[in-house]
Amino acid sequence: MSDQNDPFRGGLAGQKRLILAIALSVAILVVFQFVLPHPPRPAPVPVETAQTTTTAAPAATGESSTAAPATGMVGNAPVAAPREAPRLRIEGPRVSGSLSLLGARLDDLVLANYRETIEPGSPLVRLLQPIGQGKEPSYLQAGWTAEGGVKTPDNTTLWAASAPVLAPGKPVTLHWDNGAGVVFEIGLTLDENYMFGVTQTVRNTTDAAIAVKPWGLVRRDYTPHTDGYSVLHEGLIGWVDQREHDVTYSSAKSDGEKQQGTAFTGTGSGGWAGFTDKYWLAALIPDQTARTVSSFRYIASGPGVPAGGAYQADTMAAEAIAVAPQATASVSSRAFVGAKEVRLLNKYQDEGNISHLSYAVDWGWFWFITKPFFLAIDWFNGQLGNFGLAILAFTICVKGVFFPLANYSYRSMSKMKLLGPKMAAIKEQYKDDNQKQQMEIMKLYKAEKVNPASGCLPMVIQIPVFFSLYKVIFITIEMRHAPFYGWIQDLSAIDPTNVFNAFGLIPFDPTIITPWLHLGLWPLIMGVTMFFQQKMNPAPPDPVQARLFQFMPIIFTFMLARFPAGLVIYWSWNNTLTIAQQWLIMRQTRLSRPGLART
Repeated sequence: MSDQNDPFRGGLAGQKRLILAIALSVAILVVFQFVLPHPPRPAPVPVETAQTTTTAAPAATGESSTAAPATGMVGNAPVAAPREAPRLRIEGPRVSGSLSLLGARLDDLVLANYRETIEPGSPLVRLLQPIGQGKEPSYLQAGWTAEGGVKTPDNTTLWAASAPVLAPGKPVTLHWDNGAGVVFEIGLTLDENYMFGVTQTVRNTTDAAIAVKPWGLVRRDYTPHTDGYSVLHEGLIGWVDQREHDVTYSSAKSDGEKQQGTAFTGTGSGGWAGFTDKYWLAALIPDQTARTVSSFRYIASGPGVPAGGAYQADTMAAEAIAVAPQATASVSSRAFVGAKEVRLLNKYQDEGNISHLSYAVDWGWFWFITKPFFLAIDWFNGQLGNFGLAILAFTICVKGVFFPLANYSYRSMSKMKLLGPKMAAIKEQYKDDNQKQQMEIMKLYKAEKVNPASGCLPMVIQIPVFFSLYKVIFITIEMRHAPFYGWIQDLSAIDPTNVFNAFGLIPFDPTIITPWLHLGLWPLIMGVTMFFQQKMNPAPPDPVQARLFQFMPIIFTFMLARFPAGLVIYWSWNNTLTIAQQWLIMRQTRLSRPGLART
């Protein structure tokens, strides 16, 4: 075999590859620390949940601030409104709240199964909030535009409800007569989860035909706080014209200021549009067979608009609907307001024929890896009843998939470790001739069929798994507040213990000095397993590399201390399995090659 085809040609080349692999791994973790998101911090305590009684708390005048329909905007022109209005109660297994009968705005909704923190008695998560009752007013609304001077409902419209409560199996119809022969109705339903059904009906009792365009909107009269995660989209989102469209709040503002308030407009059949947060979604879902115009907007100023502006996602029928004299026309749509539970979104998408609703979960570019990882872990959770145990079981499966490749790598490293005495003898023999020393070591590697760069493989093959698992733990609500055992009550958050305050015995928070002074017990366990794994590998022949290897467990321990506990548990367990695998391979190598380590 020629030197050009010799895999061991040039000892320095192998060492450089090893250093490059180590540097790459460290760089990846550094990127995670400073560029990518960290574990979710506790959310701020929300404003007290609005009471779902029959009367509303005071509301600001000029509650709607969208421009008149003539400008192409969707919504009602701003008008003064009474400070109190009757409300329709909403009572579901997983949601509760109310709808204002003044303007027919769904502006009060709380999730019954999710709390802000893991603390007992923590407030329930609120997704919609009435204007004037907190700092984050948001609502959904349905309405019409009409041609020929037909009077349509607006924010002063006081709707009559057919029942006092909207609940699963108990639909409610809102009714309003414009006094000129046209009756508008909004039929509402609620399922057992987070889906509202909306049927907009127009009854024309006049002798002339009319044309109307039904619309719906989701509005946020504030600028939501985001941490600018590069692996997670938060903002306006939708599936429009057979494409996913993501617009951040900053982009919506800058684009809207350049384009008269409209940051994006698209037309097509099917899809949906709304707002996404890390775990929550508020989206309009029009009739999937009808052509719809969907838009994302930034509203800079106007009556009732806050200083920072407002954001709106809306949908409108692409063509006006003609309603003949003495005839009725209806359009059905839906609205999802709730948690982005993966299996629930998939069910709505499949059974309700909602195009790409599952895309509301930000699986990222590598969705073909990330989503299967989640489904596997979720399946294990269903079998074992604990996401922490599911991660451990999933790790075993990953080790099984990569077993042949890792086995080759560990066997090569085991041989290298057994070659230690012979390598030491070569170094002693040629201590004054580095070039000759390297040549002899490479001859030894070649004779024993050992690849000095094989130790890089286990670390390299972990990188895509590490990325994908991080994404799964970070974005999926199923992992949010998921407990393990002992002190880990949230796998998506960092280990709450800290060695620098004696695990809570000292009443002091070291992180007020620097975030790096947080080192929990699980990261320590990870560091110890990494140390023992390193001890089982042969020491690099170069002293600089050897010193670098000695510091690797310490570096990784401090870096991973700020990662979700679920990811640290995965790494610790993976190290433990690797140690067991390497021990068995080393034992087999000694038994099969008893003279290998002899000088």
